[in-house]
Amino acid sequence: MDTLITLGLASLALVAALLWWILRGRRRDRSLVRLLDLADEMEGLLNRSQVRMQSLQAVVGRVPADMAAVAQASLESALPVREAKRDLLQHRLWIKYHGQSARQAELDAACAALDRARERLASGLAELERAGAELAKATEANEQAAVREPPTLRRPASKP
Repeated sequence: MDTLITLGLASLALVAALLWWILRGRRRDRSLVRLLDLADEMEGLLNRSQVRMQSLQAVVGRVPADMAAVAQASLESALPVREAKRDLLQHRLWIKYHGQSARQAELDAACAALDRARERLASGLAELERAGAELAKATEANEQAAVREPPTLRRPASKP
């Protein structure tokens, strides 16, 4: 009878260990999938940011040159987006080479870091969208007002 109880407890301990190992593996898999999904989201946001910055150049080109110089320089500089894409590539390479061997805490930290970066980028893109819409609206109103004013008061046309 004691042997049967001992065998039962050993079996229970083995099943518990096996269950823990399976759940741990699933958590790792979910973390790796989450990392890859976040990297894909980041890449999409970076691409959308780049496209939006290019589309804003046309709006900024309609603003008088003395007022648009800083905005135009910011929009023409692709360096921040390029750097962010390079950082994202480094994350992808880390996932490729270290993802399977990384501790769960490292995977959790990487997920948290990418999630924070994605949130900042999404917030920045939303801000860029708002600023672009406000600039387009102000530019449109300015152009309509300029049509109504006498030609002697008009600014020289800016060159895009």
